[in-house]
Amino acid sequence: MDGVLVDSGVHHRDAWRAMCRDCGVSPPAEFWRLTIGRPAEEAVALLVAGIDGADARRLAALKREHYTRLARRGLIAVAGATAFVEALARAGVPRAVATSASRRELDHVLDALGLTAHIDAAITADDVRRGKPDPEIYLKAAERLGVDPTACLVFEDAIVGVHGARAAGMRVIGVTTAHTADELLAAGAERAVPHFEELRWPV
Repeated sequence: MDGVLVDSGVHHRDAWRAMCRDCGVSPPAEFWRLTIGRPAEEAVALLVAGIDGADARRLAALKREHYTRLARRGLIAVAGATAFVEALARAGVPRAVATSASRRELDHVLDALGLTAHIDAAITADDVRRGKPDPEIYLKAAERLGVDPTACLVFEDAIVGVHGARAAGMRVIGVTTAHTADELLAAGAERAVPHFEELRWPV
C-alpha cells in the first residue's frame, strides 16, 4: 500500500523522526531504509536500541499516532494506481493488498482513494505473526483470494517486500518510490516502474 498505492514516504519519515525525538534519540544514518516495508513493531527496534517487546509496541503506537496526524496534510496517490486497480476490477482480476500498515491505516487509505470496493482481500500487520521479508503476509493474501501463490503478481516498493513476495513464489514488479530500479531488480523484481500510468493488463 505505502509506496505503491500512495506515496506516503514523507509522512512516514517525519513520523519516525518525531518518535525518535520523543524518545530522545537520533535516528541512525539511512534510518528510512531500515524501516521501509516492515511492521512498525519490528522497525522500531532497528532505530531504538535495547528495547523489549512491550516498549516496541508502545513506540510503534506512538509512531502511528504521529503518522495519523501528519497524514491529515493529505495523501498523494501514486500516479495511475487508482485507475490501474479499477481496470483490474473491471477485468475480473482478483486483487489483494498485503501491507505492513495497520488495519486502521489501510481503511483510511483505501477510503481516501475510493478503492475500498475494488479490493477483494486485505492482509495487514494486524493479521500476521511475522512481517516482511517473511512470506506469511503474501501467502495469506493468496489464500484469501483463493489463488495459487505462483499465479500472483506483486507490486512492491520495498526490498524486504520483494524478498517476501519472491519467497512466497510470486512474481514481482518494483515501484521506485522508495528504492532505485537497480536495487529492486537486485532484490528479485523482474522489472521496475516509477508509477502505473503506462501499465496495462495483462502485464
